[in-house]
Amino acid sequence: MKEANQILNSLRAGQYAPVYFLQGEEPFYIDLISDIIEDKALDEAAKGFNQVVLYGKDVSISDVLNNARRFPMMSDRQVVIVKEAQNLSDLGKESGDNMLKAYLEKPLPSTILVFCYKHKKLDRRKAIAKVLEKHAVFLTSNKLYDNQVPDWIRDYFKQKEFPITNKGVFMLAEYIGNNLERLSNEIDKMLINFKEKVEINDHTIQKYVGISKEYNAFELQKAVAFRELVKANKIINYFESNPKNNPVIPIISILYNFFSKLLVLHVTGDKSDMNLASVLKVNRFFVKDYTTAARIYPPQKVINIIHDLRHADLQSKGVNAANVPDGQILKELVFKILH
Repeated sequence: MKEANQILNSLRAGQYAPVYFLQGEEPFYIDLISDIIEDKALDEAAKGFNQVVLYGKDVSISDVLNNARRFPMMSDRQVVIVKEAQNLSDLGKESGDNMLKAYLEKPLPSTILVFCYKHKKLDRRKAIAKVLEKHAVFLTSNKLYDNQVPDWIRDYFKQKEFPITNKGVFMLAEYIGNNLERLSNEIDKMLINFKEKVEINDHTIQKYVGISKEYNAFELQKAVAFRELVKANKIINYFESNPKNNPVIPIISILYNFFSKLLVLHVTGDKSDMNLASVLKVNRFFVKDYTTAARIYPPQKVINIIHDLRHADLQSKGVNAANVPDGQILKELVFKILH
């Protein structure tokens, strides 16, 4: 995310702004930026007097600004962080917005004020949003689309100075998805094991991220794609016996993603490997899996499978299936796909 990386680069260079407003559905960058400010803007000796962490449900804009207007004690600056700022009761109301606008126009230079407004966004048509965009470092952190995740993974490994294979990238993307907090945690836990900058590949990921070499969602996808009934049944039986390590919702999501792309392949005119890799947003290494599956599953069958996947997803969330175990949902789903 370009804007987030620009803010992070400034913070790592020791350059701080008077006000930060961090909002959006993806909390990863909101937490990362606020954590760096909390950890690095003040030395340990100054934090006791000059660092305040507030929570939106416990305070008002007036309380926040009273803290922001204080002068630091025995330090050049102070830090005021408002976590869960989306719960500020008077943000978005005239009284609170007017107070905040007045402060934004003349912020105290010795204060770093950070709002962490998570899982939602301000209405950009409102005056307070426009004033924040003008006078604060304003970040909107959106959830990544599935096709953006591989590039994010590559960038993350580049920052860590570890090379990674394309297969490794797509394995992490498919297995973990667009949850950036979980992705970064799994990657960091894996990299702790290496003192040197070794190349990370699919075997490394299987070993350290806890993906079984034979029994994982990718192998299930491949078995289903090639209609390998015996292998698919072995995998879902393993999943059923290890439900905690193999939750059904991510498995359904991976299969849905595969068959959605398969439907796109069917309606694509130019079926060259290069074009399909671009249209499906996959590495050319994986194009053969899709073209093989397309010969096995005609368009109408794919449409039926997508319907079955949506039904299974609802069941897994308790819709009309309150007492149906996940293993049974998955067995019925795979049976419908393969027959």
